[in-house]
Amino acid sequence: MKKFALIGAGGYIAPRHLNAIKDTGNMLTVAMDVSDSVGIMDSHFPEAEFFTEFEQFEAFVEDELLKGNRLDYVAICSPNYLHAPHMKFALKHGIDVICEKPLVLNSGEIDVLQQYEDKYKAKVNTILQLRLHPSIIALKEKVASSPEDKIFDVELTYMTSRGKWYLKSWKGAEEKSGGIATNIGVHFYDMLHFIFGDVLQNEVHYRSETTACGYLEFKRAKVKWFLSIDSKNLPDDAVVGEKTTYRNIDIEGEQLEFSGGFTDLHTQSYDQILKGAGYGLDDNRAAIAMVENIRTQNIVDNSMNKHPLFYKIS
Repeated sequence: MKKFALIGAGGYIAPRHLNAIKDTGNMLTVAMDVSDSVGIMDSHFPEAEFFTEFEQFEAFVEDELLKGNRLDYVAICSPNYLHAPHMKFALKHGIDVICEKPLVLNSGEIDVLQQYEDKYKAKVNTILQLRLHPSIIALKEKVASSPEDKIFDVELTYMTSRGKWYLKSWKGAEEKSGGIATNIGVHFYDMLHFIFGDVLQNEVHYRSETTACGYLEFKRAKVKWFLSIDSKNLPDDAVVGEKTTYRNIDIEGEQLEFSGGFTDLHTQSYDQILKGAGYGLDDNRAAIAMVENIRTQNIVDNSMNKHPLFYKIS
């Protein structure tokens, strides 16, 4: 049985990590969150220690190490901008990491974390659960088996409506979340790289606090993408159906269906990590570089590769 710590126990994604720790037959020793609204822990690990200040959490971990009670993993579900320092804390103590996406906000931080791995002999693992989804795996196999010169035309549309709270939280602060493309899109960019190969071109056609769109060219695909948290941008058929979330990946007229099958992907990710087959720092590099470029590069006005919904917001 492995011993876990969890940083960010009050966050949206933390229950999936709690489930994964429990479902893989392991134990949560200690958790930390600045919020004390963590009653979810009672149905998973009611005996786990809990702290609302990082300094107290850090002292507990260090005291346990002095007693010979080593932690095997620190799971990190904290706000995006805290991922890097929290990973460094774990690595400096020789503890392996399981970190939510985005792993970091800037690709340069990956190089620094690799130095920490080498120095302290501990490893960073990340949750790239879309790589484990059956529909994604099937599409990757389809692409791999198609003629080598075949380039796929793809439209990616993802809208997940958010209320006024969103922009007042850390998620609305670009320096903390990385902006809209990082916050809600980084796993899609990783998926595209996983399926279609290296990135050859990256254009941004629109970027605001709530919406972004652009064009990505991969070795095997040309992708027009559109991301938004603004319900005003929902397509007409979604509005009629009173949907608040709309996810669509169109591959040359065929829809990639992956609306289901998400419930146990974190547990599957943990299974792989515990077997030594998790995704590490270099597996994250392409997606982190993509969202970093989307956040910082100039807008391209005269592109011929705009997503159809661009004309709804322009």
